Amino acid sequence: MSASKLILSVCLLACFLKRSLSKDQQQITVKTGDNVTLQCLDPRGGDIKLLQWRRQDLKDEGYVYYYKGRPRIKDYQHSSFQDRVELVDPEMKNGNVSVTLKNVIINDTGTYECYVASGDRTELISNITLTVRVSGDAGGDKDGNVGLKVGLSVVALIVGVGVLLVL
Repeated sequence: MSASKLILSVCLLACFLKRSLSKDQQQITVKTGDNVTLQCLDPRGGDIKLLQWRRQDLKDEGYVYYYKGRPRIKDYQHSSFQDRVELVDPEMKNGNVSVTLKNVIINDTGTYECYVASGDRTELISNITLTVRVSGDAGGDKDGNVGLKVGLSVVALIVGVGVLLVL
């Protein structure tokens, strides 16, 4: 294999690793009726101009939580989340834009994304998979590291393929 192909492979792998591991990925399992905090810390800090908490499957139906210059704009919030979601720190100090989802129900199961704009760019900061189980239902992954394990497995696979291409 030529040196240029090797360099290209290493660059592609580095880009993939940066993209895969740069976002905070969590998995949380809770019981119906619980309150759950969805963590999101913007490492850039600064003045937060826009905050969007989205659930992937809702698409354009509304946000879990929406902030643009003033607290929670209900007009953009999905009806199932109204009066159940609030900022952990209403002042959003140190980039803490975590929210608490109250009295969770089975339909709250899904993947939540936290997007923050503190300048001209809106950036995905946190990605959380929430699983809601019926109270008393044992099971689920309690360690919260499933996303990291899957990401590292994919990286190992790509590295293995890259090594085979070099040989």
